[in-house]
Amino acid sequence: MSSSSHAALLALPAADAAAVAGDVNPATAPYGSWRSPITADVVAGAEKHLKGIALAGDGRLLWIETRPEEKGRMVIVKEESKPVDVIPQEFAARTLVHEYGGGAFAVNNDVVVFSNYKDQRLYKQTVGIGGPPVPLTPDYSAPNVSYADGVFDPHFSRYITVMEDHRTDSLNPTTTIAAINLGDEEVHEPKVLISGSDFYAFPRIDQNKKRMAWMEWSHPNMPWDKSELWVGYFSESGDLERRICVAGASQILVESPTEPKWSPEGELFFVTDRRSGFWNIYKWVEQTNEVVPIYALDAEFTRPLWVFGISSYDFLGKSNHMVFTYRQQGRSYLGVLECDSGSISLLDIPFSNLSNVAADGYFYIEGASASVPFSLAKVTLDVNKTKVVDFSIIWSSAPGVEQYKSFLSTPEFFEFPTTIRGQKAYAYFYPPSNPNFQGLPDEKPPLLVKVHGGPTSETCAILDLNVQYWTSRGWAYVDVNYGGSTGYGREYRERLFEKWGIVDVDDCCRCAIFLVDNGKVDGQRLCITGRSAGGYTTLASLAFRNTFNAGASVYGVADFSLLKEETHKFEKHDLDHFVGDEKACYERSPINFTDQFTCPVILFQGLEDKVVPPDQARKIYKALKEKGLPVALVEYEGEQHGIRKAENIKFTLEQQMVFFARLVGKFKVADNITPIKIENFD
Repeated sequence: MSSSSHAALLALPAADAAAVAGDVNPATAPYGSWRSPITADVVAGAEKHLKGIALAGDGRLLWIETRPEEKGRMVIVKEESKPVDVIPQEFAARTLVHEYGGGAFAVNNDVVVFSNYKDQRLYKQTVGIGGPPVPLTPDYSAPNVSYADGVFDPHFSRYITVMEDHRTDSLNPTTTIAAINLGDEEVHEPKVLISGSDFYAFPRIDQNKKRMAWMEWSHPNMPWDKSELWVGYFSESGDLERRICVAGASQILVESPTEPKWSPEGELFFVTDRRSGFWNIYKWVEQTNEVVPIYALDAEFTRPLWVFGISSYDFLGKSNHMVFTYRQQGRSYLGVLECDSGSISLLDIPFSNLSNVAADGYFYIEGASASVPFSLAKVTLDVNKTKVVDFSIIWSSAPGVEQYKSFLSTPEFFEFPTTIRGQKAYAYFYPPSNPNFQGLPDEKPPLLVKVHGGPTSETCAILDLNVQYWTSRGWAYVDVNYGGSTGYGREYRERLFEKWGIVDVDDCCRCAIFLVDNGKVDGQRLCITGRSAGGYTTLASLAFRNTFNAGASVYGVADFSLLKEETHKFEKHDLDHFVGDEKACYERSPINFTDQFTCPVILFQGLEDKVVPPDQARKIYKALKEKGLPVALVEYEGEQHGIRKAENIKFTLEQQMVFFARLVGKFKVADNITPIKIENFD
């Protein structure tokens, strides 16, 4: 569809939206001032996330859910008629490997092994049996050894896991694949099986033979730039006596293999982006050491490995069928592959955005759509495994969202031209929507541009109450997949190489201008916000362009040079790809060009953030305060790289809203919010 066609899709005015909702006489009020039942409390209550899924021996699903009301505690839960917590209140299932974690638990029959957040030790818990979890790894008197992405070894009584050891060097920890003894009640020192590379992920063991697959990579690469997939053969003592590189060793063929899985028949499948630049499914032929494509498509069958535990496909029980997901042009697809014949059946379910899958004879899938919030569903297929016969949601991030149905804004996917002739970027536009209100005559709504927390990430069209908080109050909202975003292949992702702070900034600015030019929003009320890398793009847009009238940075990067010096091992060399040398780092760091800021800024920062240290936000705040620009800084005790506590989620949202309203909105918010002090304004 052309950009002009997309523009037509964006033409629904607020009055028509209200009429569709059933209110033929909406009140007229300034955009941004509308009263909405989607409050910040409602949003904070719906800020629940899934952090991993796995099937227990009885076929029931276990998952990790975040609980903002418990200060962001991550809890393992089991599917029952009423879901039950697996771990006690004083435990939380979260690992700090690579700082971003993921892969914090695994289950075998009714035994769960999980990483406990407070001490980072591994514990064993038997589902359904009382008593405290049993520690499996030593107590080092500090949480300086972490574990992730573990699996049970069926051939030896042990647990194989990625281990990150900070004891010798906190900034440059040693990462290995290690074995944890499960054979007796004694706690043993982990036994290192594989070492030498900077990073490891996906240790996966063949249930039939004594073989293990894993992926590894080293600096300066990130796992989506260049990685290797290996297979090792266990000796009778459990050591790896022989190793073969399956994919990624070629200096000519650049690829990033990931997600290895052994089929029930003992064949190794994985995902890689060789030649086409799109992550597709492949199979390793052991006899000839060949890699053969299974399903080739200009689509992404996985996503960047920012967190452990990604599961984009799985095998349906003991059959030779695989259920898989992929993303293409802004939406997800679900299918079943008959591995022997190669035949494909696409499945129809209510989710248009999909992530992790866990399968047995049926399967569970994480997903959402523009009308369904992020959820977990159980899916049953017919005997031929080609059609869905039952679909039921067993968990929802926002279970009461149906009551707000008439207030919801429906996103429209659209393309817009970049600064490069003939090149497109992508975004989702959400028009203002409230059945009780319409804007003033001849008034255009203010726009909030959301920059996702990539840079190699992707925003999706899902029902997110965070977005609806804005649109139901009369804001237009646009979520941008700027150059560098995933979901569109390696070439699009690498648009950002050596151009972070240029391509992303240009795309976000061009997106806002495109919406202004098409008459959708008020060109004098353009605001921008983002978290982490999105916070960087926000600050860079304000420092190096004059498109926006105000911005909000949520734990955003301000100083590339400082980030390079202080950030954790996982991203230590990320800037080498995205920015370049020290000169480029200096020239693209907003902290060095505070004299070029011309509009108000509000900053939010966790004080325990190791990814973006708090000093960066403080330096921006101090400089803008001295310059005389309106500026505010909010610091959160106990928050790391992310805002997880309900009260802080609420406060961040409300303060952004009232900050923008006071400084650029030309309206008064309907909510009763006490604004924080704004320097050089109050």
